[in-house]
Amino acid sequence: MRIPLAIAVSIASLMSAFPASAQSERVITIASEGASPPWDSTDANGQLYGYDIEVGQELCRRIQIKCTFVPQDWDGIIPALLVGKFDVIMSGMAITEKRKQKIAFSVPYATGFNQFVVRKDLGLDPGDTKEKVNLSSIGDKEKATIERLRSTLAGRAIGALRSSNSEAVVKEMLGDVVTIRSYDSQDNMKLDLAAGRIDGGLADYFTWRDFLETPSGSDVVFFGPELKGGLWGPGVGAGMRKDDTELLTKFNAAIDAATKDGTIKALSLKWFKSDISPAVSQ
Repeated sequence: MRIPLAIAVSIASLMSAFPASAQSERVITIASEGASPPWDSTDANGQLYGYDIEVGQELCRRIQIKCTFVPQDWDGIIPALLVGKFDVIMSGMAITEKRKQKIAFSVPYATGFNQFVVRKDLGLDPGDTKEKVNLSSIGDKEKATIERLRSTLAGRAIGALRSSNSEAVVKEMLGDVVTIRSYDSQDNMKLDLAAGRIDGGLADYFTWRDFLETPSGSDVVFFGPELKGGLWGPGVGAGMRKDDTELLTKFNAAIDAATKDGTIKALSLKWFKSDISPAVSQ
Protein backbone atom coordinates (compact mmCIF):
# COMPACT_ATOMS: atom_id res chain seq x y z
CA MET A 1 0.00 0.00 0.00
CA ARG A 2 1.37 3.41 -0.97
CA ILE A 3 1.38 6.18 1.66
CA PRO A 4 -0.05 9.47 0.37
CA LEU A 5 2.58 12.16 -0.10
CA ALA A 6 1.09 14.54 2.49
CA ILE A 7 1.10 11.84 5.17
CA ALA A 8 4.64 10.80 4.33
CA VAL A 9 5.83 14.40 4.64
CA SER A 10 4.11 14.70 8.03
CA ILE A 11 5.78 11.50 9.29
CA ALA A 12 9.18 12.69 8.13
CA SER A 13 8.70 16.04 9.85
CA LEU A 14 7.68 14.33 13.08
CA MET A 15 10.71 12.01 13.05
CA SER A 16 13.09 14.88 12.37
CA ALA A 17 11.91 16.57 15.56
CA PHE A 18 13.67 13.83 17.55
CA PRO A 19 17.44 13.17 17.36
CA ALA A 20 18.46 9.76 16.03
CA SER A 21 20.11 8.96 19.34
CA ALA A 22 16.82 9.50 21.19
CA GLN A 23 14.95 7.30 18.73
CA SER A 24 17.40 4.42 19.23
CA GLU A 25 18.27 5.01 22.89
CA ARG A 26 18.53 1.76 24.78
CA VAL A 27 17.20 1.40 28.30
CA ILE A 28 18.97 -1.33 30.25
CA THR A 29 17.89 -3.05 33.45
CA ILE A 30 20.45 -3.87 36.15
CA ALA A 31 19.71 -6.50 38.80
CA SER A 32 21.04 -6.72 42.36
CA GLU A 33 20.19 -9.10 45.15
CA GLY A 34 19.40 -6.19 47.45
CA ALA A 35 20.26 -8.12 50.60
CA SER A 36 24.05 -7.83 50.99
CA PRO A 37 24.91 -4.42 52.43
CA PRO A 38 27.00 -2.43 51.84
CA TRP A 39 27.18 -3.94 48.33
CA ASP A 40 23.44 -3.66 47.80
CA SER A 41 20.37 -3.42 49.99
CA THR A 42 16.67 -2.56 49.81
CA ASP A 43 15.00 0.28 51.69
CA ALA A 44 11.53 0.35 53.27
CA ASN A 45 10.03 1.41 49.94
CA GLY A 46 11.59 -1.49 48.04
CA GLN A 47 14.22 0.71 46.38
CA LEU A 48 17.74 -0.62 45.88
CA TYR A 49 20.72 1.26 47.27
CA GLY A 50 24.39 0.63 48.02
CA TYR A 51 27.80 0.46 46.36
CA ASP A 52 26.68 -1.67 43.40
CA ILE A 53 23.81 0.71 42.71
CA GLU A 54 25.88 3.89 42.82
CA VAL A 55 28.65 2.40 40.69
CA GLY A 56 26.00 1.24 38.21
CA GLN A 57 24.47 4.71 38.09
CA GLU A 58 27.89 6.25 37.50
CA LEU A 59 28.70 3.83 34.67
CA CYS A 60 25.35 4.47 33.00
CA ARG A 61 25.95 8.23 33.22
CA ARG A 62 29.32 7.85 31.53
CA ILE A 63 27.94 5.55 28.83
CA GLN A 64 24.99 7.93 28.41
CA ILE A 65 22.31 5.27 28.62
CA LYS A 66 19.22 5.13 30.80
CA CYS A 67 19.31 2.42 33.50
CA THR A 68 16.74 0.99 35.86
CA PHE A 69 17.51 -1.23 38.85
CA VAL A 70 15.56 -4.27 40.01
CA PRO A 71 15.96 -6.75 42.90
CA GLN A 72 16.54 -10.42 42.13
CA ASP A 73 17.08 -13.42 44.43
CA TRP A 74 20.68 -14.58 44.30
CA ASP A 75 20.17 -18.25 43.46
CA GLY A 76 18.18 -17.34 40.35
CA ILE A 77 20.11 -14.30 39.23
CA ILE A 78 22.14 -15.88 36.38
CA PRO A 79 19.21 -17.90 34.93
CA ALA A 80 17.07 -14.74 34.99
CA LEU A 81 19.78 -12.82 33.10
CA LEU A 82 20.04 -15.53 30.47
CA VAL A 83 16.28 -15.52 29.73
CA GLY A 84 16.29 -11.74 29.33
CA LYS A 85 14.59 -10.66 32.55
CA PHE A 86 17.27 -7.94 32.82
CA ASP A 87 20.49 -6.98 31.04
CA VAL A 88 23.23 -6.68 33.67
CA ILE A 89 24.04 -8.16 37.08
CA MET A 90 25.74 -5.83 39.57
CA SER A 91 25.52 -7.56 42.93
CA GLY A 92 28.99 -8.06 44.38
CA MET A 93 29.39 -11.00 41.98
CA ALA A 94 32.88 -12.49 41.80
CA ILE A 95 34.34 -13.14 38.36
CA THR A 96 34.92 -16.90 38.22
CA GLU A 97 35.78 -19.41 35.52
CA LYS A 98 32.64 -21.42 36.28
CA ARG A 99 30.37 -18.40 35.81
CA LYS A 100 32.27 -17.35 32.68
CA GLN A 101 31.10 -20.57 31.05
CA LYS A 102 27.57 -19.10 31.08
CA ILE A 103 27.92 -15.31 31.08
CA ALA A 104 30.40 -12.57 30.22
CA PHE A 105 31.99 -10.27 32.80
CA SER A 106 33.26 -6.73 32.69
CA VAL A 107 36.67 -5.88 34.07
CA PRO A 108 36.51 -5.73 37.90
CA TYR A 109 34.91 -2.71 39.55
CA ALA A 110 35.89 -3.92 43.04
CA THR A 111 38.21 -6.25 44.86
CA GLY A 112 37.72 -7.72 48.31
CA PHE A 113 38.00 -10.76 50.51
CA ASN A 114 35.88 -13.20 52.49
CA GLN A 115 35.98 -14.43 56.06
CA PHE A 116 34.37 -16.85 58.48
CA VAL A 117 32.42 -15.70 61.51
CA VAL A 118 31.35 -17.78 64.53
CA ARG A 119 29.18 -17.25 67.58
CA LYS A 120 31.06 -15.95 70.62
CA ASP A 121 29.44 -18.46 72.97
CA LEU A 122 31.28 -21.31 71.24
CA GLY A 123 34.50 -20.12 72.90
CA LEU A 124 36.60 -20.87 69.82
CA ASP A 125 40.04 -19.33 69.40
CA PRO A 126 39.62 -17.00 66.38
CA GLY A 127 43.29 -17.16 65.47
CA ASP A 128 44.92 -14.39 63.46
CA THR A 129 41.94 -12.67 61.80
CA LYS A 130 44.27 -10.32 59.91
CA GLU A 131 46.22 -13.14 58.28
CA LYS A 132 45.75 -13.15 54.51
CA VAL A 133 45.38 -16.37 52.54
CA ASN A 134 45.27 -16.37 48.74
CA LEU A 135 43.67 -19.64 47.70
CA SER A 136 45.23 -19.28 44.25
CA SER A 137 48.69 -19.70 45.79
CA ILE A 138 48.70 -22.29 48.57
CA GLY A 139 52.02 -23.11 50.20
CA ASP A 140 52.94 -24.85 53.45
CA LYS A 141 51.84 -21.89 55.58
CA GLU A 142 48.44 -21.72 53.89
CA LYS A 143 47.99 -25.49 54.21
CA ALA A 144 48.65 -25.24 57.96
CA THR A 145 46.10 -22.44 58.29
CA ILE A 146 43.46 -24.41 56.40
CA GLU A 147 44.12 -27.48 58.53
CA ARG A 148 43.62 -25.40 61.65
CA LEU A 149 40.27 -24.20 60.30
CA ARG A 150 39.25 -27.77 59.62
CA SER A 151 40.17 -29.05 63.06
CA THR A 152 38.65 -26.11 64.95
CA LEU A 153 35.37 -26.07 63.03
CA ALA A 154 34.94 -29.85 62.81
CA GLY A 155 31.46 -30.92 63.82
CA ARG A 156 29.99 -27.42 63.52
CA ALA A 157 27.09 -26.18 61.36
CA ILE A 158 28.39 -23.59 58.90
CA GLY A 159 26.18 -21.41 56.71
CA ALA A 160 26.77 -20.00 53.23
CA LEU A 161 24.72 -18.30 50.54
CA ARG A 162 23.29 -20.85 48.12
CA SER A 163 24.95 -20.94 44.68
CA SER A 164 27.71 -18.61 45.91
CA ASN A 165 31.46 -19.07 45.73
CA SER A 166 31.53 -19.01 49.52
CA GLU A 167 29.33 -22.11 49.52
CA ALA A 168 31.69 -23.77 47.03
CA VAL A 169 34.71 -22.89 49.18
CA VAL A 170 33.08 -24.30 52.34
CA LYS A 171 32.31 -27.52 50.48
CA GLU A 172 35.83 -27.78 49.11
CA MET A 173 37.65 -26.80 52.30
CA LEU A 174 35.40 -28.20 55.05
CA GLY A 175 32.76 -30.34 53.39
CA ASP A 176 33.86 -33.57 55.02
CA VAL A 177 34.13 -32.17 58.58
CA VAL A 178 31.21 -29.72 58.99
CA THR A 179 27.47 -29.64 58.32
CA ILE A 180 26.79 -27.09 55.57
CA ARG A 181 23.58 -25.06 55.66
CA SER A 182 22.78 -23.23 52.42
CA TYR A 183 20.64 -20.09 52.45
CA ASP A 184 18.62 -18.24 49.84
CA SER A 185 19.70 -14.87 51.25
CA GLN A 186 22.32 -13.35 53.52
CA ASP A 187 19.53 -12.00 55.72
CA ASN A 188 18.18 -15.48 56.48
CA MET A 189 21.68 -16.76 57.26
CA LYS A 190 22.24 -13.84 59.65
CA LEU A 191 18.91 -14.57 61.39
CA ASP A 192 19.85 -18.21 61.97
CA LEU A 193 23.32 -17.23 63.16
CA ALA A 194 21.93 -14.71 65.65
CA ALA A 195 19.38 -17.27 66.86
CA GLY A 196 22.04 -19.97 67.36
CA ARG A 197 20.66 -22.30 64.69
CA ILE A 198 24.08 -22.38 63.01
CA ASP A 199 27.54 -22.01 64.54
CA GLY A 200 29.14 -19.81 61.91
CA GLY A 201 29.22 -18.81 58.28
CA LEU A 202 31.40 -17.74 55.38
CA ALA A 203 30.67 -14.63 53.33
CA ASP A 204 32.07 -11.33 52.10
CA TYR A 205 34.00 -9.55 54.86
CA PHE A 206 32.20 -6.22 54.44
CA THR A 207 28.78 -7.82 54.59
CA TRP A 208 29.78 -9.44 57.89
CA ARG A 209 31.36 -6.24 59.20
CA ASP A 210 28.11 -4.33 58.82
CA PHE A 211 26.21 -7.17 60.53
CA LEU A 212 28.65 -7.38 63.47
CA GLU A 213 28.10 -3.67 64.11
CA THR A 214 24.37 -4.23 64.70
CA PRO A 215 22.70 -5.49 67.91
CA SER A 216 21.81 -8.76 66.15
CA GLY A 217 25.47 -9.37 65.32
CA SER A 218 26.92 -8.38 68.68
CA ASP A 219 27.37 -12.02 69.72
CA VAL A 220 29.30 -12.95 66.57
CA VAL A 221 33.04 -12.55 65.87
CA PHE A 222 35.37 -12.91 62.90
CA PHE A 223 37.17 -16.23 62.76
CA GLY A 224 40.27 -17.27 60.86
CA PRO A 225 42.15 -15.50 58.07
CA GLU A 226 41.04 -13.19 55.29
CA LEU A 227 40.42 -15.37 52.23
CA LYS A 228 40.58 -14.44 48.55
CA GLY A 229 41.51 -15.89 45.17
CA GLY A 230 40.80 -19.46 44.19
CA LEU A 231 37.12 -19.94 43.39
CA TRP A 232 36.49 -16.24 44.07
CA GLY A 233 38.52 -15.17 41.06
CA PRO A 234 40.19 -11.77 40.44
CA GLY A 235 37.44 -9.47 41.72
CA VAL A 236 33.85 -8.30 41.32
CA GLY A 237 32.46 -7.53 37.88
CA ALA A 238 29.24 -6.76 36.03
CA GLY A 239 27.70 -9.86 34.46
CA MET A 240 26.04 -9.80 31.01
CA ARG A 241 24.87 -12.17 28.31
CA LYS A 242 27.75 -13.27 26.09
CA ASP A 243 26.19 -11.86 22.94
CA ASP A 244 25.88 -8.36 24.44
CA THR A 245 29.38 -7.43 23.30
CA GLU A 246 28.74 -3.76 22.56
CA LEU A 247 27.37 -3.12 26.05
CA LEU A 248 30.27 -5.04 27.59
CA THR A 249 32.80 -2.88 25.72
CA LYS A 250 31.09 0.29 26.95
CA PHE A 251 31.01 -0.92 30.55
CA ASN A 252 34.71 -1.83 30.43
CA ALA A 253 35.64 1.63 29.13
CA ALA A 254 33.49 3.33 31.76
CA ILE A 255 34.93 1.23 34.61
CA ASP A 256 38.49 1.99 33.51
CA ALA A 257 37.74 5.71 33.28
CA ALA A 258 36.01 5.77 36.68
CA THR A 259 38.95 3.90 38.19
CA LYS A 260 41.54 6.22 36.67
CA ASP A 261 39.88 9.41 37.86
CA GLY A 262 39.29 8.11 41.40
CA THR A 263 35.49 7.92 41.25
CA ILE A 264 35.35 4.21 42.13
CA LYS A 265 37.81 4.75 44.97
CA ALA A 266 35.60 7.52 46.36
CA LEU A 267 32.50 5.33 46.18
CA SER A 268 34.29 2.43 47.86
CA LEU A 269 35.45 4.71 50.69
CA LYS A 270 31.88 5.98 51.07
CA TRP A 271 30.30 2.53 51.33
CA PHE A 272 33.08 0.31 52.74
CA LYS A 273 35.31 2.80 54.58
CA SER A 274 38.11 1.07 52.64
CA ASP A 275 39.58 1.41 49.17
CA ILE A 276 38.50 -1.68 47.25
CA SER A 277 38.89 -0.10 43.83
CA PRO A 278 40.53 -2.34 41.22
CA ALA A 279 43.66 -1.83 39.17
CA VAL A 280 42.99 -0.33 35.77
CA SER A 281 42.75 -3.03 33.09
CA GLN A 282 45.39 -2.93 30.39
